[in-house]
Amino acid sequence: MDPDEMDFPTPDADVDSIAPETLKARIDDGESVTLLDARMSSDYEEWRIDGENVDSINVPYFHFLDEEIDDDILDQVPNDEHVTVLCAKGGASEYVAGALADRGYDVDHLEGGMNGWASIYEAHEVTGYDGPGTLLQYQRPSSGCLGYLLYDGGEAAIVDPLRAFTDRYLADAADLGVELTYAFDTHVHADHISGLRDLADEGVEAVLPAAAADRGVTYTDAVTLTEDGDEFAVGDAAVETVFTPGHTTGMTSYLLGDSLLATGDGLFTESVARPDLEEGDDGAPDAARTLYDSLQERVLALDDDVLIGGAHFSDAAEPAADGTYTAPIGDLRERMDALSVEKDEFVDIVLADMPPRPANYEDIIATNLGQNAVDDDEAFTLELGPNNCAASQDALTSDD
Repeated sequence: MDPDEMDFPTPDADVDSIAPETLKARIDDGESVTLLDARMSSDYEEWRIDGENVDSINVPYFHFLDEEIDDDILDQVPNDEHVTVLCAKGGASEYVAGALADRGYDVDHLEGGMNGWASIYEAHEVTGYDGPGTLLQYQRPSSGCLGYLLYDGGEAAIVDPLRAFTDRYLADAADLGVELTYAFDTHVHADHISGLRDLADEGVEAVLPAAAADRGVTYTDAVTLTEDGDEFAVGDAAVETVFTPGHTTGMTSYLLGDSLLATGDGLFTESVARPDLEEGDDGAPDAARTLYDSLQERVLALDDDVLIGGAHFSDAAEPAADGTYTAPIGDLRERMDALSVEKDEFVDIVLADMPPRPANYEDIIATNLGQNAVDDDEAFTLELGPNNCAASQDALTSDD
């Protein structure tokens, strides 16, 4: 049974909750944060809140159900510092925090649990963007998903929207006094549910690469299919389609205002794409060769001062001075050896240390193809966890 659906007894002590945004602010500010994660160990190992100033302890909730809690369990929880308890949805953590508070511990619990954490979505201006208009980068810290909102002249476009935040994009556009005109997907995503169709239902022109639609997309009549070299006007800014297969056969980048290349899952600021999510292990070597050609012939052919902005960032990524996960092509060329080696060595690097595939990736792909219908709650649950779309669990960049 889901622990957050259990009927826990009410502890004697009152327990405060902490909003996910408040917890993230504490972490971002460099405060020392101690977390007691009461989820099952398998869930904890797959996905948890980390950070240089975060001390995370995993003690599953059931250890706290007995009236007399074993001393060896209590000894794992610091009694001389503040502790935030968390679980999946916030129910079990409230009980565990109360049980600890009854015993004199200084605790609160995370409102909404990891689901609440996954609801955090932040917008940061890309100050290095020097094209027409203004460019924002959306960041979802729970999964590392990134999106881009370009607006100018009363119009706006979103790149790689998430279904869970459809209303957010529309509200942000309204607050900025612009109309959300376009929604672009770079490819058929394997780690999150796309917001393309939901935005199309709201009157936004949804744009999908034709090569991505060739994978079996069922809703091509509801979207505009784009080919390499197509351009879309957003005020005085242009969004140019740049075909960059490799991560998938349909992987496509978008050059925004001639200043930032939204690369989807082709190139990140700390790594390159993994090539095995479409054709599996057998097709990965050929996909890696295709990725090499795309990077060398389409991405690295751009000016060194063009910014790269991927659709994801990993724990190994370091943000730029403006807080965004962007970097100039010239900087990445210098710091990422994989961009300057020969093709065979590149393939070896890409295939050497791929992380586990994203959780539920087959169901997510089927949903994004339109072959699998899920409601909003199911969609949100499917995409919980890390994205794991990069080729390596560690950064391929060096500061040397």
